[in-house]
Amino acid sequence: MPESFSAEAHLREELVALREEGYDTADPTGRMDSLADLPDEEAARRRRDILASLVDLPRRPDFTYEEPSDLDAIRAARPDGPRRLTTRLAKRFLADRTRGAWLGRAAGCLLGKPCEGWHRTKIERALRALSEWPLSDYWPRVDDLPDGFALWSWEAFKDPDTIPYPPPDDPQLRGNITRMLRDDDMDYPIIGLHILEHHGPGFTTKDVGNAWLHLLPYGCVYTAEHVAYRNLVNQLEPPATASHHNPYREWIGAQIRADIFGWVCPGNPEFAAELAWRDAALSHTKNGIYGEMFFAALLAAAFVESDIHNLIEIALSEIPGNCRLREAVLDTVEWCDADPDWETTWNRINEKYGHYHGVHTINNAAVVLMGLLHSGGDYEKAIAISVMGGWDTDCNGATAGSVMGTILGAKALPGKWIAPLNDRISSIVIGYTDTRLSRLARRTGAIQQKIAQL
Repeated sequence: MPESFSAEAHLREELVALREEGYDTADPTGRMDSLADLPDEEAARRRRDILASLVDLPRRPDFTYEEPSDLDAIRAARPDGPRRLTTRLAKRFLADRTRGAWLGRAAGCLLGKPCEGWHRTKIERALRALSEWPLSDYWPRVDDLPDGFALWSWEAFKDPDTIPYPPPDDPQLRGNITRMLRDDDMDYPIIGLHILEHHGPGFTTKDVGNAWLHLLPYGCVYTAEHVAYRNLVNQLEPPATASHHNPYREWIGAQIRADIFGWVCPGNPEFAAELAWRDAALSHTKNGIYGEMFFAALLAAAFVESDIHNLIEIALSEIPGNCRLREAVLDTVEWCDADPDWETTWNRINEKYGHYHGVHTINNAAVVLMGLLHSGGDYEKAIAISVMGGWDTDCNGATAGSVMGTILGAKALPGKWIAPLNDRISSIVIGYTDTRLSRLARRTGAIQQKIAQL
């Protein structure tokens, strides 16, 4: 990618982020539009000037949300909630639920991998062409691609009219699956577990950054995490790592890191949300942080409570009462309750929140909740609907699968989804390249016990 294009794209993403956060970007956007005919060197200088000016943008008067990033301020802005439900859960019960959480997340993630980044309409078009609509199993291997399909490549992926499909021997397709493949959605609960084992529940945001530097290759982190990693290398410290030149600070990267912090705090949503905040603050701000806190709290409560509506209410009590994520959550609950058809709900989500980037926290959180609320407590429906909703499909399938796996436990998960994994998982995290999901679950249980004893 040419440096000039990269710098311009970065600045345009920053303007989008600021506009979403309620700032008046009309003037710098207009100045950006005037750069096209300038020589490269002059255009680069003007971009630097525009970027420097963004710190003084005024807030729009119509933006009434209050969205702090500091933990104390978040807690001051949150509504009343239970904070803690119980810490008295039998070890055998916890072991089954925790193993179900790891397995459920892995299977949901794997279901969403082949169509990651696709719009909902492209997913439906592909599945109908393969006679697989609605989704009810892992994506099939295809020896002869139908019209409109092409073997996966970046060119095919970027073409809106082409369906990029994996080759027949790809290990993420039905019949080829022998384990959970490496995916950043599974790397993060693994590295979170490592942090908890080595630093305990008192770990700091700086500990998270050090773990990334030592255990995660720079080329295997993306968007906000990529920027935070670069900022760490350049000697910045949290919270500057999350805000400095980071237009992705409200995207989904922190939300997909929530699970381990909910799993180690069964019945204790407040502490789960605090652990999630310490993790998220390395790379995210505002709603990017709230997404991780919300799902960590929800997962902690899911060891005790199985009703999705109640879980959502508990999780909302750990994030600010007047933020965009809360509004989207409440809208999604209302739309799901109003109509049993998930596609009707999706249309409403898309109409109001489809303007967000395909890997933003807010629209993807709504899709996960849509899958959970329309599932009727069925694991398969939850992950399938969350994936069919499109956008960040592996993330959404993973989070929905994690919630349902926690609620149901490993013994209740359908063998169709779990057996192909063979209890194995690959990861890019150093020291965890090939391990067993059951071993990760047992180690998670050990952290649960330590936290319960505090």
